[in-house]
Amino acid sequence: MKIAYLDIFFGISGDMTLGALVDAGVDADELTAELEKLNIEGWEISFEKVKVSGLGATRATVSAAHEHHHGDHGHGMRPGQLIEIIERSGVNDSVKQRAVAVIKRVAGAEAAAHRVPIEDVHFHELGGLDTIIDVAGAIIGFDLLGVEEVYCSPIPVSHGFVACAHGRLPVPVPAVVGLLKGVPTVPLDVAGETVTPTGAAIATGLSSGFGPMPAMTLLSSGFGAGQKEFPEAANLLRIIVGEAGETKASGRYEADVQILIEANIDDMNPELYEAAQEAIFAAGAVDCWFTPIFMKKNRPAVKLSALVAPGDADAVADAIMTNTTTFGVRRLETGRDCLARESREVDTAYGTVAVKVGMRAGEIITASPEFADCQRLAAEHAVAVKTVYQAAVAAAAALVKSP
Repeated sequence: MKIAYLDIFFGISGDMTLGALVDAGVDADELTAELEKLNIEGWEISFEKVKVSGLGATRATVSAAHEHHHGDHGHGMRPGQLIEIIERSGVNDSVKQRAVAVIKRVAGAEAAAHRVPIEDVHFHELGGLDTIIDVAGAIIGFDLLGVEEVYCSPIPVSHGFVACAHGRLPVPVPAVVGLLKGVPTVPLDVAGETVTPTGAAIATGLSSGFGPMPAMTLLSSGFGAGQKEFPEAANLLRIIVGEAGETKASGRYEADVQILIEANIDDMNPELYEAAQEAIFAAGAVDCWFTPIFMKKNRPAVKLSALVAPGDADAVADAIMTNTTTFGVRRLETGRDCLARESREVDTAYGTVAVKVGMRAGEIITASPEFADCQRLAAEHAVAVKTVYQAAVAAAAALVKSP
């Protein structure tokens, strides 16, 4: 199966997606011909080979064709009008369905951000024509490449302000924040908008999952160039296309991306480690552990490791440097496969014990009693904790699927 990976290391917009698709092998004339099946006037699209920070890329530009542009488009069309255009068009039904779904995502996010009914949302720029071209073009482009599934990296989130039809808004703009709910993000120290609502809707509406690049046999790749230049880094989007590898996530596990933060410490009072660990967990770490190591000159030391979701990485790094003697930390992005977790209860001779169960594809394959419950019941019945724990393990065994 052919898959594509949206490598959003800087940002994403609709035109960057179109440029990256053409750069990755989509025939520009064929894409344009398919877009003409939308049967709308007032637009034109061009593709230009450019270099950004020394890297070859394709810049797609959707603009108004002035000789056909109608004035009413400039006021912005409503979502229903865009959907009607798509449904009346000559593109295939699969493109129509996916394009309408993405348009509805954008409209819903805009409506929620501005506290208006969805039917009152207006698409500005080219009156909404560019939104249709970008969304339908992205879907058509993936189809022309033969891509069956799209995966995406965590979304980089910049800061600052951007001027738009609604005035000066903070970055990421509220509509983008709404579109990124439930999606892993990473901070990007760039002032200005790098992820547009259309780009966010394409990434979140078309992607089957978010995280590191799936295992694949690489076939092609391409860079799409943004319209704006940033001094901090290259304003590019990369799309990587390949045949899915055998180790690609099968959906049996819950996959996500975590940040591994580490520090080597050789000069701290061991009594302080417990308090440091508590502060690290309080800052948002999902796990924290210590490993004995030897540093330079064979000094015994401790490697402190913390696993944390990307959004909490800064807070955990601050907790480490505030509560230990380290002068710095290192960060690594890592993928994680997890069993789905759920809490159940089992009855024992000593009382009810909560059990954490791990499920794969809906089946329980492991179960672990909550130690605090076992400890409490052991005290109540004046028995050893291990006695209650063993009783809970035996009761929990009935929940686990036999191999």
